[in-house]
Amino acid sequence: MTSRPWLVWTAFLLVHAIVAAAGWLLPSQPMGDVVLVYQPWSQAALSGGAIVGVTESWVYPQLALLPMMAAHVLALPFVPLMGGPGAYLVGWAVLVTACDALGLAVLLRGRGPHRRSAAWFWVAALLLLGPIAMYRIDAITVPLALAGGLWLASHPRVGAAALAVGAWIKIWPGALLIAAIAAGRRALQLLVSAAAVSAGIVVSLLALGAGERLLGFVTAQTGRGLQIEAVAATPFLWAAVRGDARIEYSFDILTFQVEAKGASAVAAATTPAMVIAVAAILLLGILRARRGAAWTRLLPPLALALIAALIVTNRVGSPQFTTWLIAPAMLWIVFDHARAHTPTALVLLLCALTFCIYPLTYDGLLAAHPVPVLLLTVRNAMLVVTLVIAVLAVLRTPISPLTRSTIEDRTSTSRR
Repeated sequence: MTSRPWLVWTAFLLVHAIVAAAGWLLPSQPMGDVVLVYQPWSQAALSGGAIVGVTESWVYPQLALLPMMAAHVLALPFVPLMGGPGAYLVGWAVLVTACDALGLAVLLRGRGPHRRSAAWFWVAALLLLGPIAMYRIDAITVPLALAGGLWLASHPRVGAAALAVGAWIKIWPGALLIAAIAAGRRALQLLVSAAAVSAGIVVSLLALGAGERLLGFVTAQTGRGLQIEAVAATPFLWAAVRGDARIEYSFDILTFQVEAKGASAVAAATTPAMVIAVAAILLLGILRARRGAAWTRLLPPLALALIAALIVTNRVGSPQFTTWLIAPAMLWIVFDHARAHTPTALVLLLCALTFCIYPLTYDGLLAAHPVPVLLLTVRNAMLVVTLVIAVLAVLRTPISPLTRSTIEDRTSTSRR
């Protein structure tokens, strides 16, 4: 794409302003998590109270608290104008915009003919996904995952470190790191760098007194029920339409879940299903790498397949999960533009469908109305299609001609 950089920047900042403002106007409180849970959690830590993840168990990795606290600093100039909660929301929007701007700067500064195309894709994805793309902790990890993924090619240690930090904010960037290791390029170097960063974080948390709560974000997920937006919950939602199932709010984990015969068993089955799916995709990636697949062409579909598998097999189906797909889609555009058209189109479609569900028709979904349930069914089906497309792309990753000739020479030598 030949557009000038200032056009990309203008559109990027304008879309952030539109999406941030839409959070104040649209139904279903798309900013609810920020002001109802992020602000109290971070305010307690700043005022000497409980520190989530350290003095009490928490659903997120501990570094997620840092951006929540940083938003308080950015909110200070707005407190006289709109009070604490409103100022905090503005501070959060400013923080996300600043993080995204840093990610865009990394994207546009690098070499390659398709980086501006990736930037325009990001603009479109943000606009189509709406406020959920900004008003969740996941928004902080998207530019971090993008920058880390780009640095894997040029500065692998830095890229691995960035992805490790991202995984300690929200787990999903770790899938991108694992995909890079499985793809085989400087795997040991990536592993050592990520391990060193994680070790430093663990030591710091233990020194603060995290103790047995160190991995609470992992164990906290095991007791959850089947969230209504999860792919596995789709049949139960149609049962709810017929009156054979219920949608209830869990005050323990602050989300809506399905209550129906068999729902608990399905929820329990999602964890082994996730392990099997991730292991199978990683094995495919490793085998393809050993066959000589070009690293830059293997990484994006492998990362997208892993992340899509984490979503499809998850007992949780939060709308912000859609943001996880944006970074690997952008990497696909940058590294292998010719094969990126179908998966990136699917990601944009998923953004639009997710926006139609949350926040536009979410109240109807909670009441089990047929139209919102149908929208969610289509969205979940497209998630499965995205997973299949990504896996097929892993299997069809082109082999480097140089690597192919090397493998053939080795095969010929061994036969002699």
